[in-house]
Amino acid sequence: MTSRDSASSEITPEVLLRAYACGIFPMAESADDPTLFWVEPELRGVIPFDGFRVASRLARTVRSDVFTVTVDTAFKAVIAGCAAPQPGRDDTWINKRIRDLYVGLHASGHCHSVEVWQDDNLVGGLYGVSLGRAFFGESMFHTVRDASKVALVHLVARLIAGGFELLDTQYVTEHLKTFGAVEISRRRYRALLDKAIAGAPAEFRKLDATQPVKGADALTIIAGRD
Repeated sequence: MTSRDSASSEITPEVLLRAYACGIFPMAESADDPTLFWVEPELRGVIPFDGFRVASRLARTVRSDVFTVTVDTAFKAVIAGCAAPQPGRDDTWINKRIRDLYVGLHASGHCHSVEVWQDDNLVGGLYGVSLGRAFFGESMFHTVRDASKVALVHLVARLIAGGFELLDTQYVTEHLKTFGAVEISRRRYRALLDKAIAGAPAEFRKLDATQPVKGADALTIIAGRD
């Protein structure tokens, strides 16, 4: 289900948070389209923490620390990377208004980035919204093989450590299926969302956010999630 935004100038980061609490999120037709529309999928993509899978080859890459992974150190660069064309994707739904809104959420502590570096170059990452004990993954990118996958592994470890209950991926792709993403009904999603945003919030920074987390430590957290 989608709803066109006829008063886009009234959308603020605060309005955006209320939308997430209701199960909807904004998109744009393209990077050049200044308008937004609201989306509430019939089937919602989620990654259950107890079903998160890391392939053995990827686990070796994570454990090797060939990449350095940080959080909230280059938010604008990550969202720019997500908005840039990539192989197989010439266009993006991330326009300037989307960027400005999420930069505002980041400033208020409700939007976070995971950055993946190699030789001091940003080669991948992801960003998403944190509300209560729910994390809403927005977009990811990579310029080097496995960089975005490593970002997702580190994100999941951080969410588990911080007490999150829901990882929303919006949609399910073949890529996300390899990690255990599944589709659930809107009704089931709303029940999980309502539970996740009630009560004490999770802590995105429960794991040290001032220095990189080792890959082996991230995998240990994921392995001990049960």
